[in-house]
Amino acid sequence: MAQKTVSAETGSTFRTLANLWEYMWPKDRPDLRWRVIWATFFLVIAKVVLIGVPYFFKWATDALADEPQGLPDLPPILLAPVALVIGYNVVRLVQWGFNQLRDALFASVGQYAVRQLAYRTFVHMHQLSLRFHLERRTGGLSRIIERGTKGIETIVRFTILNSLPTVLEFALTAGVFAFAYGWSYVAVIAITVAVYVWFTIRASDWRIGIRREQNESDTDANTKAIDSLLNFETVKYFNNERMEAERFDRSMARYEVAATKGWTSLGWLNFGQGMIFGIGMTVAMVMSAREVMAGTQTVGDFVFINTMLMQLSVPLNFIGFIYREVRQGLTDIEQMFDLLDVPQEVQDAPNAKPLVVGKGTIEFRNVSFAYDPARPILKNVSFEVPAGRTVAIVGPSGAGKSTISRLLFRFYDIQGGEILVDGQNIASVEQESLRREIGMVPQDTVLFNDTIAYNIRYGRTDASEEDVRRAAELAQIGPFIERLPDGYRTMVGERGLKLSGGEKQRVAIARTILKAPPILMLDEATSALDTQTEQEIQAALDLVSRGRTTLVIAHRLSTVISADEIIVLKDGEIAERGTHGELLASNGLYASMWQRQREATEAEEKLRIAREADEEGFVVRRRPVGVP
Repeated sequence: MAQKTVSAETGSTFRTLANLWEYMWPKDRPDLRWRVIWATFFLVIAKVVLIGVPYFFKWATDALADEPQGLPDLPPILLAPVALVIGYNVVRLVQWGFNQLRDALFASVGQYAVRQLAYRTFVHMHQLSLRFHLERRTGGLSRIIERGTKGIETIVRFTILNSLPTVLEFALTAGVFAFAYGWSYVAVIAITVAVYVWFTIRASDWRIGIRREQNESDTDANTKAIDSLLNFETVKYFNNERMEAERFDRSMARYEVAATKGWTSLGWLNFGQGMIFGIGMTVAMVMSAREVMAGTQTVGDFVFINTMLMQLSVPLNFIGFIYREVRQGLTDIEQMFDLLDVPQEVQDAPNAKPLVVGKGTIEFRNVSFAYDPARPILKNVSFEVPAGRTVAIVGPSGAGKSTISRLLFRFYDIQGGEILVDGQNIASVEQESLRREIGMVPQDTVLFNDTIAYNIRYGRTDASEEDVRRAAELAQIGPFIERLPDGYRTMVGERGLKLSGGEKQRVAIARTILKAPPILMLDEATSALDTQTEQEIQAALDLVSRGRTTLVIAHRLSTVISADEIIVLKDGEIAERGTHGELLASNGLYASMWQRQREATEAEEKLRIAREADEEGFVVRRRPVGVP
């Protein structure tokens, strides 16, 4: 998906433009191509008309100064000072109108390029591996994309709408001066422009480092701000508002220093540009003044030369502005281009076919996997989940339980062995078709900051309202939703924080019910809930898994008693396997885990009863032995 791109460090503006050309000249949008053609046409017309503006100014000046030798051979009525002044302003208005027409025509082209590249980046982000997203910084990533899209618009707009017109205007100006006043004026203008451009490029290159430092500080500050706000409750729990504010302020202080350097360097750049052009303009005006005094030029010629130079100063200033903006735009999008160049770790095979699920049997065959080669997670793990049956994976923390769910979804590629669904290796089928057939109820349900209905319908986006309500009823959350003031239109807040843990889990179950997948994955779906809520959620999960091939990753062993088979993982290997009764009878690792959890549950229950009794005032405190 990601095609080779160039950054501000390694590529040139022209190579970047070549890279962007497919978006400015889209093959499937002939309407946009015609807009580019018409915009270019009006661009040329506007510059040709612009050259005529100083002529009207010159003729009006000569007419007012009563110097007929400076006037063209036209009817007297057209050479009247008032007519020439009106003509001067009409031509200026026409030229301005062509420029606005050009910009209007090109607007949709530029915005199309921005939208397509932003879309491509967004799609690419979702195609990158889970490993990339676990290591990402959300705030920094959003800032990079935001600046990158703005940088793309800058490059597209300024290179097309300003660079080409500037070159064309300089060529026309040089031609007029060479024809009317001689090559000496052309030489002065050419030297001025050359020195101006050289200085602008050198100074702008110097400012790029300052801009990059400014971007890094801005990204860092935005990352810290978003991270702190996402963890609002944690900040409050530990009373660390001041620490978070100081961290953010330190990042903003670095941004302040970099931004101050940026504005200071811009001031020096503008001063240098003004001095260079001022010297060149002074030389040209002195030359013209001497010729007026000698009688070889009229006052109108002097005004004409001044006006032409003033007109030329505008695109010249744009040369500096364009170069700065394009270079800064390249700096802004270099990180975005780097994102587009990040390879897709998990890809469909060239001949991948859609997964065809019949019975829904899952098989792990000698599977080995490691996030880091130095630390193996799974070692030659083999097991089967027969169609319509339930198999549970249990074990100590770090045994590799949750890794199994990630591998079944193919978030990572395994280093050894095979994972099969109905005999089809998941590495040889389309990822989209694989994930379409598996439903997931995770341990930590994170909801979208939208309505309850939206979050349930996420399981099947084309579901009707009746389907959504039926799924909610089956997940035992329907009555709760109906009691809310806004019902199914209730907003759940960022990450679903307006709902309790049990309510969020029920929404996740309803979402999975709506998806109606043949294969179900439950990844410690009740481990973070209290005992009563766990029992209620478990009843809903039993309903969902009925008749489906179900793989359960469990922490609480009480939730997997009825599983057809329980697999006990330890250090990435299968230590035991069997039914609940068989494993207890073998008196091994599972039996030990069961005993510890049962003791912890009994202690928790006794503590709960004691607290309830204490609240009612019926507790009888035991006295120590021997104390009256």
